[in-house]
Amino acid sequence: MKAMVWDGPGKALVERQLPTPEPGEGEILVKVSACGVCRTDLHVVDGELSEPKLPLIPGHEVVGKVARLGPGAKRFVVGQRVGIPWLGKTCGHCRFCRSARENLCEDPEFTGYTRNGGYAEHLVADERFAFSLPESYGDGEAAPLLCAGLIGYRSYRLAESGEKLGFYGFGAAAHLLIQLAVAQGKEVYAFTRSGDIAAQSLARELGAAWTGASTEAPPVPLDAAILFAPAGELIPAALRALDRGGKVVCAGIHMSDIPSFPYRLLWEERQIASVANLTRQDGEEFFSLAARVHFRTHIHSYPLSQANEALSALREGRVAGAAVLIPGS
Repeated sequence: MKAMVWDGPGKALVERQLPTPEPGEGEILVKVSACGVCRTDLHVVDGELSEPKLPLIPGHEVVGKVARLGPGAKRFVVGQRVGIPWLGKTCGHCRFCRSARENLCEDPEFTGYTRNGGYAEHLVADERFAFSLPESYGDGEAAPLLCAGLIGYRSYRLAESGEKLGFYGFGAAAHLLIQLAVAQGKEVYAFTRSGDIAAQSLARELGAAWTGASTEAPPVPLDAAILFAPAGELIPAALRALDRGGKVVCAGIHMSDIPSFPYRLLWEERQIASVANLTRQDGEEFFSLAARVHFRTHIHSYPLSQANEALSALREGRVAGAAVLIPGS
């Protein structure tokens, strides 16, 4: 199979021909149809996440069809379309797994980080951590739902008690979650990099009540803010924008250091929370919702061989919506 392989920090991905992997006990071999390019992939290849499998095939927003069943695998049938997310496997017996918090598992495996991912023509996945996908989405459309959608949804649930929501960073996750928020009658205030006209235009098209730079103050106090951008300096800015009792939810797996800020920004029962990974229950809830509320996914497609170009575009803020790799294109 063709795969884009990463050999470590400071190195670009390299296209290689590798043996197609064999599914083991309880695993499925998936022929990849599309794989989203996520900001977490950038954190991996830029060396900001410190314990990757090497060499590594990145990618954890994977859509494809089951090509082969491993011994004992029976959740899916050959030819069935599935989605493979970031959470690839959990131990099942630690105190977090036993208390319905498998997203905090003490011995997890992650697709495209500690196990090979979807920047390839095939990958192997634990069938227990794969999802059936709504048929109303094409392969490329569905890919961003596997992380931008899932992690965005978990973040949104922590913040959804508010009616006025701030989204800091308007990329793949925010452009999906704004659709849910607007459908539920909430006001969304979209913060972008200064001068990012394309992202602000997309936010307004999708129903944002206001758009502006992340350095600007919104016209009204916010009930909650979700930080999709991995910039620690935005936390004090978001706290300043909050009303009393508001919450800042940090959606990313990595963030730059948070600068010191005066306690008065946190006072009056404001909160800061982080989101880690996802649970399978999150996935089942989200895809059931996605079947009813059809998300418009704005995608920019790249051939698999152009994975480096897609990562660069994401790094430089040149992707309004989501980037998706299409093997065979």
